[in-house]
Amino acid sequence: MGNAHGEPPGEVTSFVGRGHELASVRQLLSAGRLVTLTGVGGVGKTRLAHRTACHLRRAFPDGVWFVGLAELPRVEPPLPEAPDVHAVAQLVAATLRLRQRAPQSPVDMLCGYLARRCLLLVLDDCEHLLDACAALVGTLLRACPEVRVLATSREPLAIAGEAIMSVPPLPVPGRGAPASLTELLRCESVALFAERAAAAVPGFQVTAGNAAAVSDICRRLEGLPLAIELAAARLRVLTPRQIVDRLADRFGLLAGGSRGNPDRQQTLRACVDWSFGMCSAAERRLWSRLSVFPDGFDLAAVEGVCAGGELAVEDLLHLTAALVDKSILTREDHRGPVARYRMLVTIRIYGQDRLRETGEYLALRRRHRDWYAGVVARARAEWISDRQAYWLDRLNRERPDLRAVMEFCLTDPAGAQAALRILVTLPSLFWWGSGLFREGRRWLGRALAQTAAPSVLRSRAVLLASRLAVAQGEYEISVRLLGEGEELARQVGAANELAYAAFIRGVTALMRNDLPVAVDTLQRALVMGAVAPERERDQDQRLHTLFTLVAAAGLAGDKEQAVACAEQVLALTEPQGEILHRSNTLWARGLVAWLQGDLRDAAAYELDGLRLKQSCGLDDELGSALCLEVLAWVAASGGEPGQAASLLGTADAMLTDVGMPIGAFRHLVDHHDRCERETRAVLGNAAFARAFRGGRSLSVEEALGYLLGGDELPPPPAPAAGPAPLTRRERQVAELVAQGMTNQQIAKRLVVSTRTAESHVDNIRAKLGFASRTQIAAWAVRHDRDRTG
Repeated sequence: MGNAHGEPPGEVTSFVGRGHELASVRQLLSAGRLVTLTGVGGVGKTRLAHRTACHLRRAFPDGVWFVGLAELPRVEPPLPEAPDVHAVAQLVAATLRLRQRAPQSPVDMLCGYLARRCLLLVLDDCEHLLDACAALVGTLLRACPEVRVLATSREPLAIAGEAIMSVPPLPVPGRGAPASLTELLRCESVALFAERAAAAVPGFQVTAGNAAAVSDICRRLEGLPLAIELAAARLRVLTPRQIVDRLADRFGLLAGGSRGNPDRQQTLRACVDWSFGMCSAAERRLWSRLSVFPDGFDLAAVEGVCAGGELAVEDLLHLTAALVDKSILTREDHRGPVARYRMLVTIRIYGQDRLRETGEYLALRRRHRDWYAGVVARARAEWISDRQAYWLDRLNRERPDLRAVMEFCLTDPAGAQAALRILVTLPSLFWWGSGLFREGRRWLGRALAQTAAPSVLRSRAVLLASRLAVAQGEYEISVRLLGEGEELARQVGAANELAYAAFIRGVTALMRNDLPVAVDTLQRALVMGAVAPERERDQDQRLHTLFTLVAAAGLAGDKEQAVACAEQVLALTEPQGEILHRSNTLWARGLVAWLQGDLRDAAAYELDGLRLKQSCGLDDELGSALCLEVLAWVAASGGEPGQAASLLGTADAMLTDVGMPIGAFRHLVDHHDRCERETRAVLGNAAFARAFRGGRSLSVEEALGYLLGGDELPPPPAPAAGPAPLTRRERQVAELVAQGMTNQQIAKRLVVSTRTAESHVDNIRAKLGFASRTQIAAWAVRHDRDRTG
């Protein structure tokens, strides 16, 4: 599970206490399928959910997936209705690395994917999306019988089957003197303070001299982990007794707040107010300004957005470091070349309130918008270069900021132009690489609805919407948008947009297997792009047109034109270190070689394309899948039907993940079907199915590793004994039986009811034709030995 792929975020500090709560959550999850951890912000709901998820990893064969909902921005100003359930579903799907499959909604896509999977979904920070989360979870629980959900929220989801566990503050010391320091340190709030204090001030210990003050701190902060950790961080500059003295005034001031607010909210506000007051004026100003970032950010972004006025750019490094020291910021566990930082949601919301008080909120949101518009522009300017993979990775990390920028732009019709400019400037692989077709169209639709005047920008945006619709197979919508965008381009005299429209027509014709029209239209697009004014020419668009023409001409039987276009792409891209168009051209070149019967060159081109993508770290799952598809055809033509069937399976799994199955490529599907028919005829249906399943079970990395290493794909897994194969869950139960576990112990390990464990054991006996648990255990041991060799 990496943070970007849905893994619970790595713990940078130790987990203290909560043994009783951990046991309670696990027990609730074994009895039911939805558990919601409720409680005040800062009480430790996320940490408890994270630790629970880590403990239960082995119980869920399809994994434990952590979805942080805080990255979905709040609409400004807040709207009375909850955000659309599809927005939440889209974020969950992105975490699961699913790609949009037209014409499914994100909710239907999730239900289809999870229907037969056994996993734990952790939804963190649901409170600002309560209705949407409730609707989505209710739908998933009905449609996906082996999915369990662990949610954290300040309020219950209030749906059928929900088990609610209120996460309490940590226990605090009694007012009487403890019998000993050892006894005091058994108190979880004191243990937490002591551990965090030792991290802040190496060598710190709770002693007879400071025990009373430490006890007072934990009691005054009511055992809230966030407040205790912030207090411990202050030991760098204060003694425990000084902290107690300062806390006294703060709590007294805020205890007299609005009676309409719960006491726990006043307590949390007191904690954060106290932390804010302990910062210098410059640190407080930076804290407030940093609250415009909805997620992680780096130092360059801090300098670009937050400098100005009282904050000189040269001071921001040490001010950022000071906020890290004070635990206002945390450094992310990111393995990239640049350190990134994050604010807790509570800290960020508090900072936004302070920013509004200073009157700087709108100005900082505009700076944030302009900064990320500049990031996108730099990505586009450097896209045809050796920094392509870097920019794709960075843009994917900055997705929460880009979403926040879109929301801000679209709160005012005057901002729609800025939104459109960002959307059309993003490299196309940003949408294709992450399967963000529906989201891209949604942003484009909202922005276009707020603009009306004909312009080059509007024409480009409408055409982009058309192209995204093509990717989803919605051709009627695409044709309508294409006509609108083309007419706008004629009105404003936008030569490059007219060339872009011709390119989209050519791609559409190719996807529909109308090869003569595709070749003619793509050629026309190249000519139109070449006659556009030099300052308007789009090299990325020209390269995309050229490599698409390589495939179209090759499929139409014009090898000479295909080779000439491929050579143009390679001549333009190799000197610049570009990856995407170069590797995709190698795919198309391999396709042409296979069509001509040159199997050796075909395999070499496809492997070179795969090797280039992998070695440069370019996340192009669609392009990689198409390379594997052609390699399957090469294997079949070369008399290797087993490897062909396995490769077809691997490619099929990848294309399904992208949301563009092979059937979407009508210009390729006939060759695919012929390969499958011929391979089935040689292997027989049963052997073909086993090899295909074996290929589908491989990860992308495994498949590429076998191919790039020059090895054959591994043999398909042997069929399970008995009349029917065991499911993944049943195989797991069989392994636990082999370990000597009872049904009750299996139920506890897998977090299921004892009745469910018994049912699994009965199904295993029936499928394998066994009468005893001993036979199941022997089969499991033999099966594991056969699998591991």
